[in-house]
Amino acid sequence: MKVLLLGSGGREHALAWKIAQSQLLTTLFIAPGNAGTRQHGTNIDLNPEDFEAVGTFVLENKIQLVVVGPEKPLVGGIVDYFQAHPALESVEIIGPSKAGAMLEGSKDFAKAFMLRHNIPTASYQTFCTGESEKGKMFLKTLSPPYVLKADGLAAGKGVIITSNLGEAQNILTEMLDREMFGDAGKKVVIEEFLDGIELSVFVLTDGKNYLILPEAKDYKRVGEGNTGPNTGGMGSVSPVPFANPELMGKIEERIIKPTISGLFEEGIDYKGFIFFGLINVGGNPLVIEYNCRMGDPESEAVIPRIKTDLLKLFQAIKKQRLNEHQIELNPNYSASVFLVSGGYPDSYEKGKAITGLENQGESILFHAGTDFRGNTVLTSGGRVMAITSMDETLAGALKKSYRLAEKIDFEKKYYRKDIGNDLMV
Repeated sequence: MKVLLLGSGGREHALAWKIAQSQLLTTLFIAPGNAGTRQHGTNIDLNPEDFEAVGTFVLENKIQLVVVGPEKPLVGGIVDYFQAHPALESVEIIGPSKAGAMLEGSKDFAKAFMLRHNIPTASYQTFCTGESEKGKMFLKTLSPPYVLKADGLAAGKGVIITSNLGEAQNILTEMLDREMFGDAGKKVVIEEFLDGIELSVFVLTDGKNYLILPEAKDYKRVGEGNTGPNTGGMGSVSPVPFANPELMGKIEERIIKPTISGLFEEGIDYKGFIFFGLINVGGNPLVIEYNCRMGDPESEAVIPRIKTDLLKLFQAIKKQRLNEHQIELNPNYSASVFLVSGGYPDSYEKGKAITGLENQGESILFHAGTDFRGNTVLTSGGRVMAITSMDETLAGALKKSYRLAEKIDFEKKYYRKDIGNDLMV
């Protein structure tokens, strides 16, 4: 099978690493990829958001399967583009239609969808440009902390939580009236704060059937002790000790099943991954957000635990026969720690030489913001690479990842040293 994987981050490197192990694979292209993905296939200088260019490449290279890693092409409608193109409609593409991707593309859409299908989530109200005064009045009716979310895509940085009412009101003004998040913030969802512990759950669906993938817990804030601004993710672990059979049963019955059936009932074409960002409040799961693709940094911890051939599952999606398959998992713990550029998520420098990669050992390095020049791997983003290790215990997996984190180096390297600590109390 000839496969094209779209994207360039750590999630895409994890997917490329897994796809390359498939017995069904003949050729793997990654567009645009990074310095790590080139170990598993051929990187192609192609913009995933340029649908015409992607389509031309698919036809010229007789690609049979397209796997869409990031959210922007999905929210932009790449699946619809393929389905509307006579020469491309027979190509299998993993990802939801534009309507399905709205679960991530619009938080207001997602909240309304949850209300329609009785899926537990925080109460909320949505405010548009010009309604900041109304929003400020609504904030006064809430108890702190205050949660403000840009409605659209904001690269994982569109959620702001503050305990100060005045600050919350000022931020709302910045979002709605001064375009703090550009088009993504033309609508703002204000919702009640939920006090609990977060959990990421993933499914792969063919639009009717689904398989539950390994769960994970990610660490979003840049500082230790969950302090500082939100980032794209500083690390993740899987499995999650508190995700016991009772909790996972509630998640499946109250959240996963009504989501899949709700999409089907509304005639929304959805074939691909669904990411459920959940919070466990006193043993009861609620949805914080949906994503229309695999998570990052969770993929780097989750995908190494999947033993099943991904391409076989992707084939089953096209035929809507996912119910005939099962997921086989590695029972060991997987711990992923991100090395990031100094200054991230604010301003940071690129082009720093990375050394110590030869010390990889039994850990797995998933590149994210890296590039290749000559024989040198360079930093090219804020989140540079994830170090993933596996062990029979979470402490053992973390120890391996942190040991390698000390050996890999680049100027102004930074990483959190407390990933997973809260799960070992």
